[in-house]
Amino acid sequence: MQKETKENPKLAVVAAVQLPGVSDIEFAASLAELRELAKTLGFQVVHTFTQKRNSFEKTAYLGVGKREEIRRFVKQNSDEQDMDDAVDSHRDDQQDEMEDADRLAGDSISEDSANADLNAWPDSNGDMAQAFIQERHPLIEVVFVDHEISPSQARNLEKAVGCEVMDRTTVILEIFHRNARSRAARAQVEIARLGYMAPRLREMAKLAGPQGRQRSGVGGRGAGESHTELDKRKIRDRIAELQMEIDAMEVERKTQRARRQNQQGQRGGLANVALVGYTNAGKSTLMRALTGSEVLVANKLFATLDTTVRTLYPESVPRVLVSDTVGFIKNLPHGLVASFKSTLDEALDAALLLHVIDASDPGFLRQLEVTEQVLAEIGAQDVPRIRVFNKIDQVGSVAEQAAQEAMLHAKYPGCIVMSARRPEDVAGLHRAIVTFFQRDLIETTLLLPWSSQQLRGEIFAHCEVLEEHADELGAVFRIRSDGATLDSLAAKLGNLASPHQVAT
Repeated sequence: MQKETKENPKLAVVAAVQLPGVSDIEFAASLAELRELAKTLGFQVVHTFTQKRNSFEKTAYLGVGKREEIRRFVKQNSDEQDMDDAVDSHRDDQQDEMEDADRLAGDSISEDSANADLNAWPDSNGDMAQAFIQERHPLIEVVFVDHEISPSQARNLEKAVGCEVMDRTTVILEIFHRNARSRAARAQVEIARLGYMAPRLREMAKLAGPQGRQRSGVGGRGAGESHTELDKRKIRDRIAELQMEIDAMEVERKTQRARRQNQQGQRGGLANVALVGYTNAGKSTLMRALTGSEVLVANKLFATLDTTVRTLYPESVPRVLVSDTVGFIKNLPHGLVASFKSTLDEALDAALLLHVIDASDPGFLRQLEVTEQVLAEIGAQDVPRIRVFNKIDQVGSVAEQAAQEAMLHAKYPGCIVMSARRPEDVAGLHRAIVTFFQRDLIETTLLLPWSSQQLRGEIFAHCEVLEEHADELGAVFRIRSDGATLDSLAAKLGNLASPHQVAT
């Protein structure tokens, strides 16, 4: 008999301690963010457990009473679901056996008799049902903890609640591990994960038992070297190997970037703008709107891990390259800040940062501060920036949107309040970007002799042509462009009139 398999959703619960210095609003926003992180990992959070304490419980993060509450919830849900699954599975197995016997013996078994036998199983054979349940995975698979906790706290909490425990750092590392695509991103994530694992090996060795004790041996292990020490040495060696790979990729990336900038300089200038901001603020949606490119857009945290570079569209003078970078998040593991520094180098190399902020998020002030802090950590705090408050269309009614926009303009002069899904707003941001890069352009007049018309394409490609007319010597252009382009044209033509700075 063909059995239908029905996969149950992966369910989880969230647990967190609210410390005295954390406000209710900030605490709620952090919990909502952890639930979104769990969703990104493919889990459905069915319950949230919170506790107010002056400090974390030293042995298991949560107090004894809260641990017992979670254990009862996990056990109750697991028992109910697993009993149903166990009965269904046992029914299927019994039915298969009876059908096989029927075919072999040629005897018939009444349906009523079969159902009576099956229905009696859970009650008359409770030991067998319980044994079956013990072998199955619990319904609640993970408890997500909204802080970074020590290995011993995680181990003790797992024992107390009866299922796996993942702290906030572990969740973020796992998401990065799953979503990294490029060779550089994968190497950076592995370094961060190994760095996080290294100090936890001692706690893992306790669970492993005697194999963690010192013993002499061969095969790469020195006399008296424990498995834990051997693993730590392997981790150090692997991190060193990965770092060498990243350094080599960084040299290659810098060479390519220098070559690209040199080529663009020869052809007429290059401008770089980088999108930065909190994860899920809408950077990738904005990237697609500004460049007309098909980049990944997903309503989940850390949808983008690898830097994407596209040309601003419609193209402008100078030509602008737009970079989408990995999003920031509260309590980003320091290992990831360091590992992804090269990924965030686009922000360091940019002449302009677009700091994208989710205007519809009640906790956007905290998100803004986190981004500013991370930018300072990577040394990009002095790069010019425009604050872009995105998703204004998701702020309630039209009146509420207008009030929010007025408040943001008053508090952050020069900011842009918009929705990446409204073409008119995207066009306004496009103009602001072009205006920023055109502020230092030079306006001048040149004569293009009839004998040099092959340069006409270069003029239109790398200059903004303001006016054109013809005389007996050739075509006269009034143009605006950057100094490098004008110097190149002057060398080729030698007839540029005296330039003057364009008013900003």
